[in-house]
Amino acid sequence: MRDLRAWCVVAVGFLGSNFAVSAAELVGTPQERLLKDIQYLSSDELEGRGVGTKGLDLAADYILKSFSDAGLKVNAVNGGAFHKFEMTTGARLKDVNVLKLTGPEGKELSFELDKDFSVMSFGGQGKFSGGIVFAGYGINSKEPKDAPYNDFDGIDIKGKIVIVMRRNPQQENPKGPFRGPNAMHAAVTAKLNACVNGGAAAMVLVNEPYSIAQEGEKKFDTANNLIAKFSKELLAADANSDAYKKSREQLADALKKLDEAGKVAHAGGEDVLLKLPYAGYGKDGSIPVVHITAAKCNELLQAAIKKSLKDIEAEIDSRLKPQTVELKGWTATGETNVERVRSEVKNVLAVLEGEGPLADETIVVGAHYDHVGRGGEGSLAPGSKEIHNGADDNASGSVALLEVARRLAARKEKLPRRVVFIAFTAEELGLIGSAKYVENPAIPLDKTIAMFNMDMVGRLTDDALTVYGVGTSPTFKDELTKLNESRNFKLVLKPEGQGPSDQTSFYMKKIPVLHFFTGTHSDYHRPSDDWEKINVPGMDRITGMVEDLVVQTAVTEKRPAYVEVKGTAQINRGGNRPYVGTIPNFGSEEKGYAISGAAPGSPADVAGLKGGDRIVKVGSHNVSDLNDFDSGLRNYSAGEVVDFTVIREGKEVVLKLKLAAPR
Repeated sequence: MRDLRAWCVVAVGFLGSNFAVSAAELVGTPQERLLKDIQYLSSDELEGRGVGTKGLDLAADYILKSFSDAGLKVNAVNGGAFHKFEMTTGARLKDVNVLKLTGPEGKELSFELDKDFSVMSFGGQGKFSGGIVFAGYGINSKEPKDAPYNDFDGIDIKGKIVIVMRRNPQQENPKGPFRGPNAMHAAVTAKLNACVNGGAAAMVLVNEPYSIAQEGEKKFDTANNLIAKFSKELLAADANSDAYKKSREQLADALKKLDEAGKVAHAGGEDVLLKLPYAGYGKDGSIPVVHITAAKCNELLQAAIKKSLKDIEAEIDSRLKPQTVELKGWTATGETNVERVRSEVKNVLAVLEGEGPLADETIVVGAHYDHVGRGGEGSLAPGSKEIHNGADDNASGSVALLEVARRLAARKEKLPRRVVFIAFTAEELGLIGSAKYVENPAIPLDKTIAMFNMDMVGRLTDDALTVYGVGTSPTFKDELTKLNESRNFKLVLKPEGQGPSDQTSFYMKKIPVLHFFTGTHSDYHRPSDDWEKINVPGMDRITGMVEDLVVQTAVTEKRPAYVEVKGTAQINRGGNRPYVGTIPNFGSEEKGYAISGAAPGSPADVAGLKGGDRIVKVGSHNVSDLNDFDSGLRNYSAGEVVDFTVIREGKEVVLKLKLAAPR
């Protein structure tokens, strides 16, 4: 290993966080700068940095200004800093959305939009008409093993309108067959997939009685908690104070809420219509999906089979036997019109040019700057509409990126290699920003020698710092160990290059990668991930480590060699379904499950699947997206050889794949 001393005089002592940094060119201490940045990027003003929000654009502008103020080049992408692309960021209804049910002797049930039914964007759109089948929970499962539960067994739903209840049977049973990994059958996308594969013309969702009752209990709990809180404040306040008056007003309001909760409970609970964009934006080509009220569904069931949702729920729970039935003499007609909204989004890119014979080689330092906005699908706080500020995920990585950029730009001597700093967008939606970048890079990828990623580096605890990707180059482990001698992190070194962040996109292009991470926590993807909980000194130490690593990589004459590493650092989304080893390409919006590659040595790799393939069928199971793919795999067991139908360069190809045990 040799250093390029002819172009950059570097001594071992230089590899500290303050080497060659001019204090006159940087305002404030590193920790002051980090704190200022994270307070802004995780402020309510930025709306949780959700894709498609004004707040995310404000964050991009702030990052651009910070790069520019540091003296970096911000014109590498068609004369600017924004690496732009379009993606689906929302959905809205167009003019015609109707539903009508017709029964024997001309009996009709009409539905008013947003009162009796709503339209779901995770389904398709268009006109539909057909007979009606009530299919319980819409589950096709191999569990329990002694008597698999299948709502579609023995009934033909082809061309029918299928009504299914949300969630799973036996919800009160903590040891029920649909707990743990099998809880995935509650996903509305899993129910849709079962209906699509049965040939249904449309799917109708309805809240099951258990959840309706639970909604009522939530109202009671909320009201009682408020009453307790304001009563305590009232007792503690001086009777003549403004605080006493305010607490009285709040207590009176909470009592009103309790009264309202009582009325809801008396009515059996609260039946809430799902709204756009619940469960995502879907893709064109799927069947229409609507959600109807339990009251309307009960009216239909009473007229057709003299039963209610509560009767059917109780029968299924008691015997765990499907209660699927065709509602003879009844037909449904309707039309849904969903417009999927596309928006321009952008990565933010800045360049620090190198000097010397290797100046055309590039080191990428990255972090994603988006988060989950006000919750929704990405939130782990179900039903919350609060701003999810995402201080740790990933304002922390973003501000560390800015600080590394500032320090390297303030060096008196230029580095021998170019450093490109990229703040990625749409990572939370599936690494989309980084995937789009490697598809259309501003700097050629064959000149990119390494990528260092920071995602969630704000909660350093007990000095434990995890670094993924250590196995992707033979030099990384020794370099990190050496750099840590003066920093005293308790390093947890993981070999995998694949993982749940943007380094994966570069790794799949055979570029050595590292991903710095301080771990998850109870605030992860919740509204409580705020800047006050950030360990700023710890973040400063990690920033210094990454800074040193970039310099070490830049001055070392030999570029890091790339090594394939089997396995993935990402928790397997599939739970207990067989393992395949495909790497999703979330940037694709075509019908099917597009992949960016296959994990080395995985069943997908052995079978010959490769980046650019779009899986459209697993065995006889049609696949329109990743959810369908997961559902399809559950029809098979480890060891089975299954035909995978893929679209490759516009042609249909069938590959035989031997499924492996779940991981």
